[in-house]
Amino acid sequence: MKNETKKHRFRAVAVAALALTLCCGLLAGCSSNGSSQAGSDSSATKQASGDFQSNIMFCGSTSLYPIISSLASSYTDEYVKWNKVDSSFPEKNISIYVAPGGSGVGVSALEEGTCDFGMVARTLKDSEKEALGDYKEYEVAKDALTVSVNAENPLVSTMDDMSTDTIRKIFAGEITTWDQVDASLPAEQIQVYIRDLSGGAYEVFQKSVMGDSKVTDSATQSASMTELATNIANNKWAIGYAGFGAYNKANANGQKLVAMKVDGVEATEDNIISGDYKTQRPVMFVGVGEPSSSEQAFIDYIFSDAGIKVIRSNGYIPSFTA
Repeated sequence: MKNETKKHRFRAVAVAALALTLCCGLLAGCSSNGSSQAGSDSSATKQASGDFQSNIMFCGSTSLYPIISSLASSYTDEYVKWNKVDSSFPEKNISIYVAPGGSGVGVSALEEGTCDFGMVARTLKDSEKEALGDYKEYEVAKDALTVSVNAENPLVSTMDDMSTDTIRKIFAGEITTWDQVDASLPAEQIQVYIRDLSGGAYEVFQKSVMGDSKVTDSATQSASMTELATNIANNKWAIGYAGFGAYNKANANGQKLVAMKVDGVEATEDNIISGDYKTQRPVMFVGVGEPSSSEQAFIDYIFSDAGIKVIRSNGYIPSFTA
């Protein structure tokens, strides 16, 4: 298969282009020498050896990025070299690179063979499934899009629920001031915050809430869910679809956001797991073909107690039990 062969070639140019062009230069590298750049055991010198590879590359979703990068760091710190993971592995430095850029970037990089795993915070499109061919999904966590406002917005003392239609009208720019939401509120301009168009959240929100309506051009795009939550927390008259994980983490860090119920359903862990809260998405990574032995070793680590701990610390709901 095309992607399988690409995966086992020298990839110096591919990784550089991915980091600089697709991922805006934001590449977190975890290797045993502690450097953020690929060293002597880098993609420039990497060559697959049978069913083993010393370097592993993840790219894509900014929602999954902090989880995988944290696990890559702890895995590398614990084992340092691959033979410490498994005595049958060669004595080579562990190098796991994690680059953010959005779900669309992750899928595109996987299609092109410039990463080993694409990080995605939405379901795959049919066209992507067809392009990837023999793909495999690894769902790490469940997330939802909370319709959040600033805790200082007087709205929070007058209502705690919004209909899908009201939300759609706000984000479409059909409702533009807060008094149009509730007559008791001041006629302050509603400041709409969204993820940028490469993010999985944008597509999830469009499909589940907006339908055929277009998000207003006046909406402020955010490069990550963390940035989106921060933007809401910093603006009294803001509203945005902060991810459940980003929402929980922001509030834990003292950035006060309040999530509205949607059609009477609150964004709680139970309601997300049951499916009662509709605007939700999987947080996962995708690979092509069977993973190499070293990739599988790290995948096993992700789906362990260590993974659950990191997923919880980032505010998400684990999709598995260890």
